[in-house]
Amino acid sequence: MSTSSAPEPVPVPIRVLLPGDQAVVAHLWAKRQVRDGWLYEVGLPAYRNGPGDTVEPAEYRVWVRAPQHVRPLGAVSYDDVPVEYLEPPSLVERELGPRRPSGWVLAKAGGRGPGRGTVHAVDCAEAPVGAPVLTLDRALDAAQQSGTRLCSLCGAALELDPVLKGFDAGFDS
Repeated sequence: MSTSSAPEPVPVPIRVLLPGDQAVVAHLWAKRQVRDGWLYEVGLPAYRNGPGDTVEPAEYRVWVRAPQHVRPLGAVSYDDVPVEYLEPPSLVERELGPRRPSGWVLAKAGGRGPGRGTVHAVDCAEAPVGAPVLTLDRALDAAQQSGTRLCSLCGAALELDPVLKGFDAGFDS
């Protein structure tokens, strides 16, 4: 088994802005890029109870927003702080946007008997909250019941109709 020869990161000082217009010098351990900016992992100085009645120095680590909660200190270099970059979106994600959650839900309509309701995509605004998520096969079974319709607002109709009716139905001359 091999061990990593990478040295343990050495924290650098940074000013952390606290609530109540307070500021404290802390340790900057890492930086992380997120979709809406940056987070910095800082180690705030603190005390903790030790054995017996002793009190010992400690560090409280927390991720804070940058630059809202941190300020650089004078001539300190932050070049060697470990940085975790956000993975760039794939070409498909850039072109099509984020993926929708998979699955469908059935909104039951009033009345008796099976097959009365509407099949929605999971993320549809009209989908019932807390309804069980249906697999493709279950959604198709529900959609084939008389009295059940497919929601056209969320695209359930566009997604499931070709599977129910066959893909060639839209290409007849």
